[in-house]
Amino acid sequence: MPELPEVETVRKTLEVQLGHPQIADVNIRWPRIIDNVTPEQFATSLKNETIREYRRIGKYLIFELDHYVLVSHLRMEGKYYVQLPSEPFQEKHTHLIIAFTDGRQLRYHDTRKFGRFYLYDRHTDLMKQKAFAHCSYDVFDERVNAQYLYDSLHHRHIVLKQALLDQSVMAGIGNIYADEICFALRRHPETPIARLHKPEYEQLLHHTRRILSNAIECGGTTIRSYTSSLGVDGRFQLQLQVHAKADEPCPICGSVIRKKFVATRGTYYCPKCQRKRR
Repeated sequence: MPELPEVETVRKTLEVQLGHPQIADVNIRWPRIIDNVTPEQFATSLKNETIREYRRIGKYLIFELDHYVLVSHLRMEGKYYVQLPSEPFQEKHTHLIIAFTDGRQLRYHDTRKFGRFYLYDRHTDLMKQKAFAHCSYDVFDERVNAQYLYDSLHHRHIVLKQALLDQSVMAGIGNIYADEICFALRRHPETPIARLHKPEYEQLLHHTRRILSNAIECGGTTIRSYTSSLGVDGRFQLQLQVHAKADEPCPICGSVIRKKFVATRGTYYCPKCQRKRR
């Protein structure tokens, strides 16, 4: 699943490649991809709107229009293509085509059909809407600090990796980066979050932002099904320390990296560097 760095890469790339075009037409090829309004309302509302700004909250991509806000959640396999009408596309997996007055098209491709689109009035408080029902502040939001994390997590009976994946606390972290953050913190992913000392929340936030910022600079991570359809290669996979490296030596101590399931997610860690605090 594309995580914060991948979605941010898509946001920045679309901003450069598309600019601020006006929408001429909308072709919805799979109606269920539209969530909170009818497909007819969606298509009619978008016509003649201009993309004014590209934003992101957690893993959500946000298009600011003249009168509306278009929210896109890529989920597992969602990808965007900027193409011309003459260019072929996979009809089976292309579910939305937005045509612009300059002749170009923005095509949304999703093999698993998990992605969703939401349309809201531009003056709506997004964080109170259905799309963001389980989403809190973005990792880089200034309201997220060590005290906020401590207050939100220290009393809960969950482990470290679960806490990192909980979008209702801090939005944007997925499985890949959760493993890397646990390793940077030198804590076992199954460490009870309540056992972290208060100063460690400062370290947790520092490593989270450092790793995600570095991943953004590298264009995200190209692993499994995620590839940038917009011509950007994810190079952060070359810097991964533990994720997807089972049976390889730890880059710090040389011990064999192990894999186990934590909170139902495949999890990679070094048994020597990442001790579990009980």
